[in-house]
Amino acid sequence: MKFKLMMSLVLISLTSVTTAQNTTSDAAKFPDKPIRLIITVPPGGASDFVARALSEGFAKELGTPVMVENKAGANGTIASAFVARAPADGYTLLQAGISTHGIGPYFYDKLTYDPFKDLIPVGALAEFPIILAVNAQLPVNSVKDLIALAKTKPLSFASAGTGSAPHLSGELFKTETGIDLVHVPYKGSAPAVVDVASGQVDMMFDGIPALLPHIKSGKLRPIAAVSIKRNSLLPDLPTFTELGYPTMVASVWYGLMAPAGTPGTVISYINTALNKTLAIPELQKKLEDGGAIVMPGTPADFGAFMQKDYARWGQVIKKAGISTTN
Repeated sequence: MKFKLMMSLVLISLTSVTTAQNTTSDAAKFPDKPIRLIITVPPGGASDFVARALSEGFAKELGTPVMVENKAGANGTIASAFVARAPADGYTLLQAGISTHGIGPYFYDKLTYDPFKDLIPVGALAEFPIILAVNAQLPVNSVKDLIALAKTKPLSFASAGTGSAPHLSGELFKTETGIDLVHVPYKGSAPAVVDVASGQVDMMFDGIPALLPHIKSGKLRPIAAVSIKRNSLLPDLPTFTELGYPTMVASVWYGLMAPAGTPGTVISYINTALNKTLAIPELQKKLEDGGAIVMPGTPADFGAFMQKDYARWGQVIKKAGISTTN
């Protein structure tokens, strides 16, 4: 009996050593195949813009192709669950954001994964200040006009999905102004902005990449920026803070996450490549021209940023009295 027990312990020990050696070996030769970058929305919109702007330079820095894949639906939970279940080897990454790790977790209490335990931070990418734009045919030119009109007739606002930053910005606007707006959720910014531009929905809050083409075409009219400072692409657009609404501040942010258990050496390698990519002048200009602000940093920096934003939105949701049952 003692001999069998001893042999079992030896086998377990040898297996553990072999597994550790294989893991170390796999991490040492990383990467030796293409990396899949999973994003949470359909093509179009801020998230898709960031991923595709990043992918070419990122692939060069990593030394392997980066394949961008759209897995839209359920406010990012489909894509998040997919990556959480993926092998923890660094070859499947999630472009996470405020919807998946800032606001979304409050709205999904029956997830098949834990957003903060089954996915770990790799590094932040960029953030977009949010702006409010209305259909150009709506007879308003200011926040004051919009509030006055909303008190005379029902108005609606579109968003990239329930629990998204654009959705919560709209709900916060309602509580701060005392008006009522009907929320119309979509599966991403791209289809939402199309319906606002066509007049099927009256307005929407979102990052500039989704709205700017329609603003330039004259189909949307910007009303105010949901940020502390004015946006460089729309310098004449006042902020809600300037207009007397200091709590109306929000941004849409993005960063990379990997399945929990991914070796630290792999995370460090990807983070280094990511920061080198974000430092490329041409990429910075492309992102800034799209209304973004790059956010280089360590995995720990990104993790702390997410936790702070998550806590902040919890306070906003509570103050606004928004139901998070699903």
